[in-house]
Amino acid sequence: MPEGATTRVSVSEARQRLAMDRFLLLDVELPEEEGPKEGPADEPPARRLGLDAEELAWFGRPGESARAEFLGDIAGFVIPVVHGVRIAHVHALASERFLVIAHRGRAVLAADITTHLRQEKPHDAVATLFLLLQETLATFRRAAVDALLEVEGLEDDMFEGRRPEQIYRLSQLRRRSALLHHSLLPYLQVVEEIITRRMMSRDFPVERQRLAQEFQRAARLVLADIESLQDATRRAFASYASLVAGEQNGVINRLAIVSVIFLPLSFLTGFFGMNFAFMTDELESRAVFWLLGVGLQVAVLFVAFYVLYRTRIWRRLRDED
Repeated sequence: MPEGATTRVSVSEARQRLAMDRFLLLDVELPEEEGPKEGPADEPPARRLGLDAEELAWFGRPGESARAEFLGDIAGFVIPVVHGVRIAHVHALASERFLVIAHRGRAVLAADITTHLRQEKPHDAVATLFLLLQETLATFRRAAVDALLEVEGLEDDMFEGRRPEQIYRLSQLRRRSALLHHSLLPYLQVVEEIITRRMMSRDFPVERQRLAQEFQRAARLVLADIESLQDATRRAFASYASLVAGEQNGVINRLAIVSVIFLPLSFLTGFFGMNFAFMTDELESRAVFWLLGVGLQVAVLFVAFYVLYRTRIWRRLRDED
């Protein structure tokens, strides 16, 4: 294992090596769907590997929530991992001699873990466990940073041209930030509790204290990245709402201009259309028609445009155009 050599072994050989090897990393690939339990092959993974503790019945079982606990000389974890657009869960058992990782379907972290093993060469299984924990945090960090950059790009595009698909994509990114936060926070809480309890023990080695503190710092940074993503999505939604409100204000301003222009004209038209004796008897000449019917309305239009020109509404519409 220090050299990072990998090989495929049968269940019986894996069981033997778990009992004999001084340093073993075992990756167990389980079926994506749990079938009916009808024979030895369908026994719980821990029992098949010779780990018969009753407390390990959860190991490899689908649907398990985040977990971190000590079971005698074995530590058990259910670790969330970002895999594409979904959150997968990796089960891990760690002791002084071995680290057993179980997952449903294709290995999510196998290639990355193998690469880090060859580069960093951890000296025992516990150091390898912390390497696994750091790599799972890295999946959340990469997902949060990628989503954050996309949100900022969408926010810049909105100011150039607002489109309906932008708000739809923002909704998806907001849901993703909530998924990342909802998946990571309970896991970090249980891991923080178990690490703090172990670090308070006098027999906890100094080297492992350093590894635990590095994990805690990395966890806080990743959680801060996810919270930054949540803040960015809220800010982008607020920017979108502000743009919509600005466009609505522009429409209202234009309607106000139309009202200022046509309401006086409508009043004059209605007034001179009344069938009073004065209207029908005294205002019959062509000169009066041109003076009141045309000249008065031209004067009203001139006054309306002058008022608009002297107010902020006209200048605001000119600046928006």
